[in-house]
Amino acid sequence: MLGKPKAMALALILICSMQRAAWAAAPPNLKSNRIEISYVQPSNPAHQPIYEALQQRRVLERFKGYLSPLRLPRTLILKTAGCDGESNAWYEDSEHAVTVCYEYIHEVLRNAPEVTTAAGVTRQDAIIGPTIEVFLHEIGHAIFDLLKVPILGREEDAADHVASYLMLHLDKDIARQTVDGVAFMYAHEMQSESPGLKHFADVHGVSAQRFYNLLCLAYGQDPKLFADLVEKKYLPESRGEDCHFEYTQVDYAFRQLIHPYIDQAQVKKVQPKKLLRPARN
Repeated sequence: MLGKPKAMALALILICSMQRAAWAAAPPNLKSNRIEISYVQPSNPAHQPIYEALQQRRVLERFKGYLSPLRLPRTLILKTAGCDGESNAWYEDSEHAVTVCYEYIHEVLRNAPEVTTAAGVTRQDAIIGPTIEVFLHEIGHAIFDLLKVPILGREEDAADHVASYLMLHLDKDIARQTVDGVAFMYAHEMQSESPGLKHFADVHGVSAQRFYNLLCLAYGQDPKLFADLVEKKYLPESRGEDCHFEYTQVDYAFRQLIHPYIDQAQVKKVQPKKLLRPARN
């Protein structure tokens, strides 16, 4: 066995080696305020109202401000665009660009309830939640790529975790509203989804899995704010018992791998938690 002095020396060598490896892997030329935005004029006239509403509500400007504290090695582009009839969103690493389709926003609007649901989800919740989530999910992919964040597991699951984590760190009222809206989206998808083997082969989890993962992280982060998830049996009590540990794992990974790239002076300046609050009509 090694004596204490030798053991301590070995530990220091290992720590220094790990630090050198981390420094070597860290992207160079990191700067905050590296976000550009673009509302691409839609070719489909049916998307014109969506295009105009997004601009009027300054959706991309809000995300630009929200992400401004993130120190990146190059510019990240956020844009909305028509996608030839495909309801989709993605991050393109060759362009360093996140694209959310007008078709996706149209689908969100179409599926949102006209009146408040029995679970208390309003039409506004069902629109705001998925809109915020889809941007944060694709931004998660961008962060993994630009900052070379290591991923253990499926990247889509990791992007879901990043989106959920960031939503839960908004102001409490908008965090609750956003979670409710995204949960409604997943629940709606579950009703029309009959998973077969090919669905389980997809890089994304099935809607039911994503639904429960989101609720578990929310309950694990704030069991008081989200107490009703277990009380009303939206989240099984057996799953809820360990949700604090599930949230703690995500929190630890975020703080270790992403938090060091956040400019805290810029955070104090822009107060990003408030920037995604819905605009008043």
